[in-house]
Amino acid sequence: MKVAPVSPSTGFGARGFQGVLRWAFVVLAAAWALPAAAIFSDDEARRAVLELRQRVDTQRQQMDAQRQQIDTQRQQIDTQRQQMDTQRQQLDAQRQQLEAQRLQIEGQAGKLSELGRAVEENAQLRRSLLDLLQQLEVLRTEMARLRGQDEQLAREISELQRSQKDVAQGIEDRLRRFEPVKVSVDGREFMADPTEQKEFDAALGLMRKGDFAAATPAFTEFVRRFPQSGYRPSALFWLGNAQYGIREYTAAIATFRSLLQAAPEHMRAPEAVLSIANCQIELKQVPAARKTLEDLLKAYPQSEAASAARERLARLR
Repeated sequence: MKVAPVSPSTGFGARGFQGVLRWAFVVLAAAWALPAAAIFSDDEARRAVLELRQRVDTQRQQMDAQRQQIDTQRQQIDTQRQQMDTQRQQLDAQRQQLEAQRLQIEGQAGKLSELGRAVEENAQLRRSLLDLLQQLEVLRTEMARLRGQDEQLAREISELQRSQKDVAQGIEDRLRRFEPVKVSVDGREFMADPTEQKEFDAALGLMRKGDFAAATPAFTEFVRRFPQSGYRPSALFWLGNAQYGIREYTAAIATFRSLLQAAPEHMRAPEAVLSIANCQIELKQVPAARKTLEDLLKAYPQSEAASAARERLARLR
């Protein structure tokens, strides 16, 4: 009994998998081809995130559908292999029966009256055995082919899964560059875009180096670009300090007052009031400085800045 081989047009062979793999790498290239300029626009970055996520979902669904097709093909191959095993068992049983009949016939070969018939039956048995052997050989060849096809499918599935994982990881890494992250600055926690965080840290790094001339425009540009940022109060505080460092006392006073107006409960607010008084002292505005220090004592009596304010008031008197 011959078993019809599985038609290549209904399977998911190497050529189909190569197409899937080429498609997966195209998705990867498209994900990495996003313009770098997207990081400079919050709205565009978020749209890019949504579009990329939709592409990832679509690609995953397509890959899942292809993987289901492969699983279906492999199940069909397993079913055919089971059928062949059953047929082989039946052929083995028939061969055993024929062998038993042959033995019986040979036992009766001594009888002259049945010798001719026994010889003919024996020849028929031999022909039947040859046919069975040929069928068994065909079954062995077909099973070897199916086993090889199954192993090829397993390799292609493994490669597809590996490619899918690489593509998904690459897209996730790229998306992560645009997703807001949770940060904590000056006792406050908020969500910030990676670009926002990077620019604030860069400006703060200039302050830590004592480069007030470079820190002043850096913080000024940050406040302009991110007016709603959770970093804004801290950025105003350090901008005022940078302006104080380059002796722009009037501008520093305006900056510290912007901080107090925007976030009077900020942990840097007492220091901002004290810094205003210091700027007024530098500008020889002693009465105004005294009034500012007195306001600091009233508004933030338990702060460390209040202790420094008492000392300065004592010297001003």
